[in-house]
Amino acid sequence: MAARTKSGKVTPLMRQFAEMKAQHPDAILLFRVGDFYETFGEDAERSAGVLGITLTSRNNGGSDVALAGFPHHSLEVYLPKLVRAGFRVAVCEQLEKPSKERKVVRRGITELVTPGVAQGDNLLDHRRNNYLAAVVPDAGAERYGVAFVDVSTGEFLTAQGGRDYLDKLLQGFGPAEVVLPKGHRHAWRAAYGERYYAYPLEDWIFDPAYGRGKLVDHFRVKSLKGFGIEDAPLAQAAAGAILHYLAQAHHTRLDHLSTLRRLLPDGYVWLDRFTVRNLELLEPSQPGGKALVDVLDATRTPMGARLLRRWVTLPVNRLATLCARHDAVAGLAGDDRLRESIAEALHRTGDLERLAGKVATQRATPRELRQLYRALTALAPLRQRLRQTEAEALASLGDRVDPCTELADLIDRTVQPDAPAALAKGGVIAAGVDTELDGWRDDVTNAQGLLDELCARQAEATGIASLKVGFNGVFGYYFEVSNKYKNQGLTPAHWVRKQSLANAERYISEELKRLEERITGAGERIQLREEELYGRLLAGCASHVARVQQTAAAVAELDCLLGFAELARRCDWVRPELDETTELELVAARHPVIEAELPPGEAFVPNDVVLDRERRQILMITGPNMSGKSAVLRQTAVAVIMAQVGSFVAAERARIGLVDKVFTRVGASDNISSGESTFMVEMNETASIMNNVSARSLVLLDEIGRGTSTFDGVSIAWAIAEYLHEHGEARPKTLFATHYHELNALAGRLGRVVNMHVATQEAGDRVIYLRKLVAGGTRHSFGIHVARMAGMPTAIVVRAGEVLAQLERQRLEHGIGERDEVGD
Repeated sequence: MAARTKSGKVTPLMRQFAEMKAQHPDAILLFRVGDFYETFGEDAERSAGVLGITLTSRNNGGSDVALAGFPHHSLEVYLPKLVRAGFRVAVCEQLEKPSKERKVVRRGITELVTPGVAQGDNLLDHRRNNYLAAVVPDAGAERYGVAFVDVSTGEFLTAQGGRDYLDKLLQGFGPAEVVLPKGHRHAWRAAYGERYYAYPLEDWIFDPAYGRGKLVDHFRVKSLKGFGIEDAPLAQAAAGAILHYLAQAHHTRLDHLSTLRRLLPDGYVWLDRFTVRNLELLEPSQPGGKALVDVLDATRTPMGARLLRRWVTLPVNRLATLCARHDAVAGLAGDDRLRESIAEALHRTGDLERLAGKVATQRATPRELRQLYRALTALAPLRQRLRQTEAEALASLGDRVDPCTELADLIDRTVQPDAPAALAKGGVIAAGVDTELDGWRDDVTNAQGLLDELCARQAEATGIASLKVGFNGVFGYYFEVSNKYKNQGLTPAHWVRKQSLANAERYISEELKRLEERITGAGERIQLREEELYGRLLAGCASHVARVQQTAAAVAELDCLLGFAELARRCDWVRPELDETTELELVAARHPVIEAELPPGEAFVPNDVVLDRERRQILMITGPNMSGKSAVLRQTAVAVIMAQVGSFVAAERARIGLVDKVFTRVGASDNISSGESTFMVEMNETASIMNNVSARSLVLLDEIGRGTSTFDGVSIAWAIAEYLHEHGEARPKTLFATHYHELNALAGRLGRVVNMHVATQEAGDRVIYLRKLVAGGTRHSFGIHVARMAGMPTAIVVRAGEVLAQLERQRLEHGIGERDEVGD
C-alpha cells in the first residue's frame, strides 16, 4: 500500500504512515498532514463512503494509493460519523512544527477512539453513560467476571457471578463496547449475537494474576481488600483488562479512576432483561411512546439523568437507603422555596461529573474551566441551604457537597472571565498571573499603536489619505491603496505590490515587515507562554478532581430526588410505606406512564391490589381482551420499582414489603434469528422465572400458554400456577392474568389463589370496559367483540359467534373446565 518512488523506494511520509498503521491495523488511521487529516488505501475507501468526501489518489512516481481527507478543524464533525458507523479510529498528530530543515515531521498516535472509549462531547449522549465493559469467563463458562468503566466520568465498577447475573448487568448498563478474550468470541456471538459491539483481545490479558497486577499498580495499593474484590479473581481479571485496553487506546491520564466499586447481587432488585423490556423501563415498545425512565426524569443536570437510569435498572433493596431517599423527597416536596433554590443551583452546576473527567484527562478547555468555576461557586450556598433543613437526609447530602473553594479561586484568578473555547485563540490567562506574559502583551499592544503611527506617517508622506494597514494569513501585514490613488503615482517605488483587488492594491515595505516581525514574534511568545501556564493550571486542577467527583455524586443524587419531589407534587404521588414483610398493598394505584399519555380530560381508572404469602399469594385475573389486565400487572410492578428506586408512587396508599426480584412474562415475541418461535420464547422466559423465584419475588404472568393449542395452553398454565403455589417456602407473590377461564377452578383447590376479574358492562351488542379490578372470576373474553371493533368483515364475525357457541356446548357436555375434572 505504501507509495514508492520510481526507484521502488517507499517515500518517507508513507513509511511513517505504515509505522503508525501497524500499531492499530484494524483501525482507520487519521494521519495529520499539515492542515488536513488524510486517510490512505483501504482506510480512504471506507472513510470516503461513510463521510461523503472525495476519494482521490496519491502518486509519488510509483503506483497510485487511494487518498481521502478533510480539514483538521473539521475533526469533531467527521470523527463521530466514523465511530457511529462502527469503526475504530486512531488519530495521528504532528508532534512538532514543520520547518524547512525537516523533510518529515515527527508524528505519533495520540488517541484511539472506539465506541466505548470516547470523551468528546459530540461523541457522547449527555444524559446517558458511555460504558466500556470487559467480560471474562471461568474455564467452564459457568461464572463470569465483568467490569464497566465510563472514561468521561471516572465511574469504575466490577462484579463476579453466574450467566444470569452477567445478563442482568449487561442489560442494565448497556455498554457501548465489550472487550473479551479471543478464545471466548464464538461463545459470545452464540449467546449475544450483534446485541453489543464486541472486540476480542488476546486471552492472556484476562489472566487474573495480570489483572490483579494492573489494579495494584493503578491504585498504588498492596492488596485489593479495600475494594471488596480480594476474593473475586474473575472480577479482578475483568477490571485489569479494562485498564490494559485503556492504555492500549493511549488513555494514560486515568487518575480520575480513583476507586473501584464492586456490584453485589444482593444489594439490588433482580430485574432480568425480559422484565426490563416487558415493563418498558428504559425503552418504549412502540415508536413515539414513553418508557418509565422518561416519565421519572425531571432532572436538571446530565449527571442526574445518568444516575436516574442506573437507579431504574438497579433498584435498591436496602431499607435504610430507601427510607433516606423517601425522607429527602418528602422534605423537598413540602418546601417550595427549598425546591426553587436547589433548582436554581442545579441549573448553574451543569455536568460537573464530566467536567471533572475532562480536567483529570487534561482535556478541559478554558471556557469549560470557567464553567467549572461557576458550578463550584453555586455549591457553597447550596451546601449551606441543605445543612439548614430539618430533614436529616437532605442535611447529610449537604455535608457531602464540597464547594472546593481553593480550586474555584485558582481558576478565577488564572483564567479570563470571557475565556475562549480553544486555547489556541489566545487571551486565556488573566492579567497579573505572569509578568513575562504581561510584558509581551504590552509589546503587542504598543506595536499596534506603532502600526497606526506608521500608517499615519506614510499617508502624510505619500499623500494617500485613505491608506490602511491590514493583515492576512498569506503575506502578513500590508498597505492597502484604493483605486482612487493607485494611478496618481503616489505609491513609493520601494513598496512591493502583493495583491490586486477590484477596488484596491496591496503593498508591503521593509519597514512594515520589520514591525510585523516584532508583533508576530511577541504573538508567538505569548501563545507558547499561555500554553505552558495553562498546562500548569490543568495539572493543579487535577489534584482536586477526587473532591469534585464526590461532590458531583451528591449533586446528581440531589437532582434525582428533587425531580421525584416535583413529580410527587405535580402528579399526586404518595410516599410508600416500606417494611421487611413480604406483603404488598396498593390502594387506588395507577400506571404513571399510561396516565401521563392520556388525552386531556381523560382520567386513569385506579385499582387496588393486595398480595401476601399467607392468604392472597396468587391473584388469578380474568377478563376480556383489551380490558386492562396487562395494565394492572404492569402498574403493580412499576409501583414496586418506583418505591425501591426512591420515588413516591402513583397511588392513594402503598405499603410494600421489600422485593428482591421482579419477573414478568408479558407480550408475544419471537426470535427468528435463533429459530425460536413465539411459544418457545414464552417458555424460555417462563422457565427462567420458575427456576429463580424467591420468597420476596414479585411475579407477573400474562396469558401464559397462548402460543400453543388450547388444551396444551390450559395445561401448562394450570401446572405453572400449581408450581408457584406449592413451591416450598418461596411462595412468590404472583399476578396471573389469563383468558383461560378454566383456571378459576384453582381457587377452590389451592388455598392462596384468589380469583379476580376486570369488570365490563354489556349494552346490547356493545361491551363497555370499566377497567376496574373486582373479586371473582369471569367466563367471557369477548374476543369476537374485539374482532368486530377492529373492522373484521361481518360474515367472519357472525360465523365466529356460531363456532364459539358450538364449542362452548361441547365443553359443557364433556365437563371441560369443571373443578372436579381438571387437575386430577
